[in-house]
Amino acid sequence: MITAATVKELRDKTNAGMMDCKRALEETNGDLDAAVTLLREKGIAKAAKKADREANEGTITARISACGKSGLLLEVNCETDFVSKNDNFQGFVGGIADALIASTAADLAAANAVVSNGLTVEDTIKAKITEIGENLLFRKYVRFEAQGEGAIASYIHMGGKVGVLVEVGATNAATAATEGFRDLIKDITLHIAALNPRGLAREDISEELIEAEKSIFRAQLLEEGKPEAMLENILVGKMKRFYAENCLLEQGFVKDPSVTVKSLLEAKGKELGDTLTLRRYVRFGLGE
Repeated sequence: MITAATVKELRDKTNAGMMDCKRALEETNGDLDAAVTLLREKGIAKAAKKADREANEGTITARISACGKSGLLLEVNCETDFVSKNDNFQGFVGGIADALIASTAADLAAANAVVSNGLTVEDTIKAKITEIGENLLFRKYVRFEAQGEGAIASYIHMGGKVGVLVEVGATNAATAATEGFRDLIKDITLHIAALNPRGLAREDISEELIEAEKSIFRAQLLEEGKPEAMLENILVGKMKRFYAENCLLEQGFVKDPSVTVKSLLEAKGKELGDTLTLRRYVRFGLGE
């Protein structure tokens, strides 16, 4: 006999609907474990039918290890803003992030294969699709492991609409534990979230983008009646401003635009008696 208590226990384990739980128990003659497996199998099949639906809402979240030497940033999408703001969905994404920071998954494929509570992340998401009735998409994932001394830091902006992960290096092990270093790395994440640089330094800007910008500037200068012989000299100044607007190290610091991020790092390094290096960063924008 299928009791209400057994149905409730199955529902607690799977988050499936009451009637779905009852039918699964009936099909498995009351075997709770078999019913869990059956619901998961059915959930994955149902999820496949929803996979082609647009999922442009969702949330970005981050995790940093207790030692500050490892960190990750991920984005999981859903179909509606209503679901994205729901505590159940937020907790679900947070659970994925917790499982991944405890793993060594270095990329999205490896992250999907991480097992948590008996299911891979990929199958956990498929099961969640059935529960909430919307398509979900694990769109982006990046993990940083500190390359020497220093620390990894993150920042989530606008309730999960923007996320930043950054690594700032040092030469002395003690530097990363100082309040000055922690404040600096936090400020850098805020800066990246606000100004959305296109690259860390000039060499990180694609040649295609550089040439496209130069072509636009040339056309503008010709339209203004500038002599062709002068164009290349004028372009030098134009491109310098372009790099100052788009390269993280050359951007004016968001809290004090008169100081570049590179100068900020140098000044803070002198203050702390160290040499600081902004090694890498990534910025996620929801749905981008």
